[in-house]
Amino acid sequence: MRNVFETILENGHDEEFVPVETDEFVSTDAPAGSRSKLDVMAARVMRGEPLWHEDDRSDYSGLTGAVRPRR
Repeated sequence: MRNVFETILENGHDEEFVPVETDEFVSTDAPAGSRSKLDVMAARVMRGEPLWHEDDRSDYSGLTGAVRPRR
């Protein structure tokens, strides 16, 4: 397939998709934008679950980050 339109013609679309919460649909403490959070969200999509969990981390409190000194 060369473009999105050919893909839709070949495989259909998911306009009627309704996510399902399974036993694997648990919240994550991973911060937004982190590789861990992206991995969790990708797994949710692949399992057909909702993208967001109401108990996912919603802030950055308690986190520390690496500080690079300026030159």
